[in-house]
Amino acid sequence: MPAYHNAGHRPEISFEFFPAKTKEGHVALLETARNLASLSPSFMSVTYGAGGSTQERTLETLSDMASELSVPLAGHLTCVGASKDEVHKVAQAYWDAGIKHILALRGDPPPVNGKPTAFQPHPQGYKSACELVKGLKKLAPFKISVAAYPETHPQAISSEADIDNLKRKFDAGADQAITQFFFSPEAFLKFRDKLSKIGVDKAVIPGILPISNAEQAWKFATICGAAVPKELRDLFEGVDEYPAVRTRLAAAIADRLCQTLRSEGVEHFHFYTLNKSAASTSLSLLLGRHLS
Repeated sequence: MPAYHNAGHRPEISFEFFPAKTKEGHVALLETARNLASLSPSFMSVTYGAGGSTQERTLETLSDMASELSVPLAGHLTCVGASKDEVHKVAQAYWDAGIKHILALRGDPPPVNGKPTAFQPHPQGYKSACELVKGLKKLAPFKISVAAYPETHPQAISSEADIDNLKRKFDAGADQAITQFFFSPEAFLKFRDKLSKIGVDKAVIPGILPISNAEQAWKFATICGAAVPKELRDLFEGVDEYPAVRTRLAAAIADRLCQTLRSEGVEHFHFYTLNKSAASTSLSLLLGRHLS
């Protein structure tokens, strides 16, 4: 019988949501957040759309979550398409709402005709996530998380340059990093080893995406540069037509990933919930968390 968790020792967990587009979706999102809050996560975060396109909905979601939940909250913030004053205004709104944790991102411009476009700094804006971190730390004593890419950011000139960029973000004052999702534990473990070799000792939290829809997950992977092992594609071939089977299979695959990472000393998992609670709840329970 496998040991799913160490007795008396529970890993940290956190959850990510995106702002809903409709009133009904917003109500459902808050219900999901309430359900996941019962697992006592370290924090819950809410994303910020391309070019700040969900700014108002992000603030509304965080404000509503703050009024209902006692869980620490984090707001995403990008600098793409915005001046420093505009960025500071959003950061101040977070602070005033009690959101003292920011996931600071450079951000990507909105796609044009469905295709990604190159980042161009705003003339009066921050030129990088590194600059954004420095600016936010001067503005207020925020806790700052940043993004990390175990399989290299799609726009990086090399994996070495990408790792150097992450180190600069830490040197600028970032407290921890949360990774893009990945499907192979080796991708994260090799990345962690590379960071250790250059002296990075701050927390790097693996981002975990339960596969709620295989076709959608593969599209996400293509966009962010995450490799999908052939055996994983083969395993999910045709499974989207059988939701009950897909749900069980996805839970088993994600649990295997988490348990492998756990055996290698990982003690915090960040789940990309896609605004649904079932998969993240199951995985958290398998990691030893308890519903309160």
